[in-house]
Amino acid sequence: MENFGYIVDTLFALFAMTLIIFMVPGFAMLEAGLVRTKNVTSVLTVNTMIYAVASVMFLLVGYQLAFGGWENSGMSIYAAFLFQMAFVGKTVNIMSGGVSERVRILPIALFTVLMGGFIYPLVVNVSWGADLLAGTVLDLTMYDLAGSTVIHSTGGWALLAAIMIMGPRKGRYKDGKIHVIPASNIPLVVLGALLLWIGWFGFNGGSVGSIASKENADTVALTIMNTNTAGLAGALIAGIFMYLRYRKFDITMILNGALGGLVAITAGPDLYDIHTPIIIGAVGGALVVIAVPLFDRLKLDDPVGALSVHLVNGIWGTLAVGIFAAEPEAGITLLGQLKGVAVVAVFVFTVSYAAIYIINRFLPFRAGDDEQVEGLDVTECGLEAYPEFKRAF
Repeated sequence: MENFGYIVDTLFALFAMTLIIFMVPGFAMLEAGLVRTKNVTSVLTVNTMIYAVASVMFLLVGYQLAFGGWENSGMSIYAAFLFQMAFVGKTVNIMSGGVSERVRILPIALFTVLMGGFIYPLVVNVSWGADLLAGTVLDLTMYDLAGSTVIHSTGGWALLAAIMIMGPRKGRYKDGKIHVIPASNIPLVVLGALLLWIGWFGFNGGSVGSIASKENADTVALTIMNTNTAGLAGALIAGIFMYLRYRKFDITMILNGALGGLVAITAGPDLYDIHTPIIIGAVGGALVVIAVPLFDRLKLDDPVGALSVHLVNGIWGTLAVGIFAAEPEAGITLLGQLKGVAVVAVFVFTVSYAAIYIINRFLPFRAGDDEQVEGLDVTECGLEAYPEFKRAF
């Protein structure tokens, strides 16, 4: 049949894109469950606005900047665009959870314009796309199939910049102690995390790019299998660590361990055998358990653990390729992976910090203390998610 491969790969890209879009409600439900009831509508609004704003900016500016054009001979260009568009909002979704319960909607929407139209597309350009740095000393040889660094660390570095500028939630750190703010809806947390897990199969599997041959079909299946294995290992090791330390099974930490494993495997799931992801995912889960309290001790207030899941494991996953799957003849080396991490870190953190600092001068990112006490649902949205609930604090 003429154009059979073109048709199959178009369908594959559209299916993968649909799975990735399931991560939009995944992030929304995860964050909505982890914040207090008085901030749920605000969190849901931010996640919806991120998807809309980032996607439109990628259509108008970002895709062309990232890839240098709209040509694609392997599948419909519209499918290729939609698949890439599905990724862009994730960088700010990662950021939004970490600044929840005190971020205002308008300034983060303005930053999303910059992330979706310029910052993220430039990172894609030098890694997956047209490559403005080709032939220069900064030219990246980093292997990053689906974005441990390109997406997850990019979002993580932007989040770190935002937290440093905004500061913590009111009352989070007082009298030299960390004040625990419990999650409001554990079922939503579980739903959100599992939606993200399912979406990851399109995230990583779709990044193989083609399924229209036996070899490519095997690679896609291996990629999805290894992705799932890393998530399983991350969940198990996080649960074990929490039980050994506290004699309790903390479902929020178990799920974040799974997500850490999924982030870690994202750089190279197509390169590993079926056992290596167990190691990579287990280390990812352990890193989450270690990093969450570490960031709290540094007074970097991150309500959902996004820095630990996405930034720390984005770095680990990218370096893991150089450790477990180095192929110098193919340009995959630990030094090359480290260089990629460093270049993206310096660019994204510097530009994000500058952009957030400037926006913050005119439109403060952080809601005032009184607004935080009342809840952002009222002050930002005028619509409470649970109006009949009596607030504890």
